[in-house]
Amino acid sequence: MYTSHFGLTELPFSITPDTSFFYGHSSYQDALNTLLVSVRSGEGFIKVVGEVGTGKTLLCRKLLTSLEEDFITAYVPNPYLEPMTLLLAVADELGVAYGAEANQHNLLKSITAFLVGAHARGKRVVLCLDEAQAMPIETLEALRLLSNLETERRKLLQVVLFGQPELDVRLDEPSIRQLRQRISFCCNLGAMNVDDVEYYVAHRLGIAGYRGPRLFSREAVRALHRASRGIPRLVNVLSHKAMIAAFGEGVHQIGVRYVKEAITDTESTRPRMTVHRAWIIKTAAAVLALLLVSAGVLMWEFHA
Repeated sequence: MYTSHFGLTELPFSITPDTSFFYGHSSYQDALNTLLVSVRSGEGFIKVVGEVGTGKTLLCRKLLTSLEEDFITAYVPNPYLEPMTLLLAVADELGVAYGAEANQHNLLKSITAFLVGAHARGKRVVLCLDEAQAMPIETLEALRLLSNLETERRKLLQVVLFGQPELDVRLDEPSIRQLRQRISFCCNLGAMNVDDVEYYVAHRLGIAGYRGPRLFSREAVRALHRASRGIPRLVNVLSHKAMIAAFGEGVHQIGVRYVKEAITDTESTRPRMTVHRAWIIKTAAAVLALLLVSAGVLMWEFHA
């Protein structure tokens, strides 16, 4: 690959959520600070919402690695589970023992006993659920019931929901309005502006070992921002492909031409025709076809 060509120790634009590459631009650093303050103050439910590719999983892992030793953490990456299965997943993450014939009642008792014991030892328990927009309504309700466990001073279990904007739609369901009312803090991950993209690219290159002069030209960065709409995952994809293109030609600086080649090769960043524009084009084509047919009929009658 191109690592030795650019003097890198590793690939800088992998799309896997590696916390060593975390870049805390304003939206992300604010969200991380809010999460840390919230879990340390013993809040019950916290919600983080962001579009696809904005770095929710990376933020989740950064939160988990930022908590001190007095926290016990559990992470469920795919909560599209029935209530009983979710409880099993939580028990497995926390290391709670349960029998092969355990039912929902017994499982809740075991988890409760674990949480009470953790509280007695001065530990706080945090459960992070990624892709929470996929959780069935019944599972969300079971999660609320699990979060009812509390002392006179604080909750025994804190829950952080990470999800796409569809999570807000799901939480608007009347049947789980009690859960929505218990969400004490909300964070929204926004897209990066062009300056953020500039620093983001330089930051990841630096973490990957780059020590040379400016690698991506300003025009290339602006093209990255326009095509990616400031979404980190797309910035990674385009930057990686642009570096491959430059490496293929033996070039040591990424100009706008290589970014444009990357854009052409990436379906999710190509300009899309809007529905309205497509309707206009189809309508115009139909009218033109009708006019041509009418003209043909008139010419036939004239010659006849």
